[in-house]
Amino acid sequence: MTEYVFDTEHDRYPVAAHVILTDRAGRVLLMRRAGTGYADGLLALPAGHVDLGETPSACAAREAEEELGVVVDRHALTPAGVMFRRSLEPRVDFFFSVGTWEGEPEIREPHKCADLVWVDPDDLPEDALDFVGRAITNARTGRHFDEYGWDNSDG
Repeated sequence: MTEYVFDTEHDRYPVAAHVILTDRAGRVLLMRRAGTGYADGLLALPAGHVDLGETPSACAAREAEEELGVVVDRHALTPAGVMFRRSLEPRVDFFFSVGTWEGEPEIREPHKCADLVWVDPDDLPEDALDFVGRAITNARTGRHFDEYGWDNSDG
């Protein structure tokens, strides 16, 4: 069993993994958040917090299955950028792109998701979370690191 040591003298930031699922037509799947208390009603990428002892890629694959019922081979995930993002609390987001999976996406957590929407990544709906478009653009243009939401970093 692995033991972890936690340093209490320094700030720690939540780590999340996001999945940019792209279909054969080039559309990206977004989920309408519901019942979580954060950004409810807005569209977001499938995502979740990385659990203790879990890698970001394993988290992305796990979240795709838990939230959408699709099986993603974590080795098929393409790293699509890291974002140090200012939100209600600063966080570190890992983004992964994938174009192949097993199964048909469906809402598996209706208490957290009200709708699934396939969107054109060049024409995102206005009700998408503000950083989603930036993350997709970063993935498409090869920008591997971004600092988003800080006074001197946007643009």
